[in-house]
Amino acid sequence: MKQLLPFVLLLVSCQATFVHADTRPNIVLVFIDDLGWTDLGCYGSDFIETPNIDQLAADGLRFTDFYAAGAVCSPTRCAVQAGQNQARIGITAHIPGHWRPFERVITPLTTMALPLDTITVAESLKTAGYSTGYVGKWHLGVGDRFHPRNHGYDYAAVVSGPHLPGRYRTQGNGFPQPKPDQYRTDYEADLCIDFIKEHREKPFFLMLSPYAVHIPLAGMSDKVKKYRHKASEQNLELPHPIYAAMVEHCDEMVGRLVQEIEDQGLTNRTMFIFTSDNGGLYRRYDYRAQADDNVTTMAPLKGEKGSLHEGGIRVPLIIKYPPLAQAGAVCQEPTISYDFYPTFVDLAEGSLPAHQTIDGLSLKPLLAKPSAKLDREAIHWHYPHYHHDRPASCIRARDWKLIEYLDGTGDRELYHLSDDIGEKQNLVESKPGRAKQLQNQLQQWQQEVIARMPIPNPNYDPDRAGEWWSMRTGKPVPSDQRRRFPATEKDP
Repeated sequence: MKQLLPFVLLLVSCQATFVHADTRPNIVLVFIDDLGWTDLGCYGSDFIETPNIDQLAADGLRFTDFYAAGAVCSPTRCAVQAGQNQARIGITAHIPGHWRPFERVITPLTTMALPLDTITVAESLKTAGYSTGYVGKWHLGVGDRFHPRNHGYDYAAVVSGPHLPGRYRTQGNGFPQPKPDQYRTDYEADLCIDFIKEHREKPFFLMLSPYAVHIPLAGMSDKVKKYRHKASEQNLELPHPIYAAMVEHCDEMVGRLVQEIEDQGLTNRTMFIFTSDNGGLYRRYDYRAQADDNVTTMAPLKGEKGSLHEGGIRVPLIIKYPPLAQAGAVCQEPTISYDFYPTFVDLAEGSLPAHQTIDGLSLKPLLAKPSAKLDREAIHWHYPHYHHDRPASCIRARDWKLIEYLDGTGDRELYHLSDDIGEKQNLVESKPGRAKQLQNQLQQWQQEVIARMPIPNPNYDPDRAGEWWSMRTGKPVPSDQRRRFPATEKDP
């Protein structure tokens, strides 16, 4: 009996460890910059090679009607961190925004940083016992005061600068330096892998936000040459070969993270999310582009980044979480970026902040049953700025979508998306009752969130309305002198 006692005690100890093991998932959120809805193989591209992301979709749940909360980066980033529509905070443009001083309306200034009293998703997860990490682009405030480490992130490597080796840098000390000739997404993957290895023993939340695939376009020469050759063979102008190379760089980054999670034995304990901060870019907002300045096409969607048409806000979303999400499943329920916050807190068995409005809904029911419906009447956007389109607000209520322009023209557009995903047929005249109903709902929401609105411009000058001025310098943007996208991958 004495010989059996150590074995029995070991067995009891193992059983106790198993019973009390933390089964809450690790959460890895990959947040690409300016990725078009159809620029992945699993979303229809037969030009750009994305085998790792396609495998992620095959192993997880792919959303067809997922939306970025904003048409540009900072608003969506705000919505992810705060769990609410960014109009409540006032980060409605990318920081610091654009300026057209002679247009019909004066557009509101954007809040210049995520307020420090905002309880972020990282802070809610820390309260639930998670380790938190952030790697990549932040764009929610400049300087140490607004650094992600002051918003709940234990490990916060803010990387800034263009994509090619030697052009980017990491703010702060204590982070490993890039290897010689290392592309930015490879370096960011290295930082994430270090975080995963260090925090594998307890639940963690890691957000990776690369600068890719944002302009200036720049990719490593082997990939660029491959896509130049493919474009020539297929007689394609879009997507741009360098942009295609950048998407493949992101695909390799995803593959490395998925493999590291597998190598650490964490696959069944990790929820992996892949998405974009806004729709893809067709061409720069401030320049009459030549052919090689065009980046990608959002077809069959209308519009691009900076627009509230589908091409500016509908983005990919893939979630892999083996214990809950069925492999290869597809979800058509409309969902949006600020749904991440309550989803993560739900799965972490945490609590949402008591005194902060959370507009998002947990996606957990959709993970378990992709055909389910969320208890939500509508989702909303507010982009009261000139960029690739005019200032506008927008509402989607199931299949119906209304865009209301805020530039004093009174223009409205109404679409039935299940019949017209390309937004080709404006139904405002033929469906006046539906248009009025949605407009009333949208205006009620604007009042609820105290949305900042444009006002008439006393300096309106039709002859100068198209001029772009810099918010940083207070001077005109010399668009006619701007350098074009690189003729080679070595000259961004």
